[in-house]
Amino acid sequence: MPVCTALLSSPTLWSAPLSALVLTALASLPSHAQDRSVYRCPGNLYTDQITVREAAERGCKTLEGAAVTVVQTRRPEAPKAAASGSPAASGATPARSSGNEGARIDPAEQRARDTDARRILDGELRREEDRLAQLQKDLTNAATASPERQNELRAALARKEADVAAIRRELAKLGASTP
Repeated sequence: MPVCTALLSSPTLWSAPLSALVLTALASLPSHAQDRSVYRCPGNLYTDQITVREAAERGCKTLEGAAVTVVQTRRPEAPKAAASGSPAASGATPARSSGNEGARIDPAEQRARDTDARRILDGELRREEDRLAQLQKDLTNAATASPERQNELRAALARKEADVAAIRRELAKLGASTP
């Protein structure tokens, strides 16, 4: 008899309250945890926040059998300054951050980064607002659709509204004015 079967069937190891507690805990686990699919959409975007229908509409492919792993890496540190203490002697430039707490980024470089971030977020906001408007139109036109379809549209609309709000918050952090 395998060890796990012996442990589960052993009356001396399992009391009634403990068994009930374990069964309750197992029953409370989300049933969809293993059913959630990860999709790779055009533009190399990965998501698990869309329905099967949305994935098909967007042309997304299901990733099967592949674990999705997020790896955070550290930036390589710049070489230490030479004995003379001169940044030119070590090859380091003052505009680059070496990852140290006291290092500063050149203000012109920071402005360029902020401008790029604003431009990217503005474009993303426009696209998301267009998608939001389309979802609102689809929901209005779905008055005769099945209740299941209407619920899918409402859920997609709520996610899209949250996406738009998040982008607006990011723009506000950058000091950009939003419509």
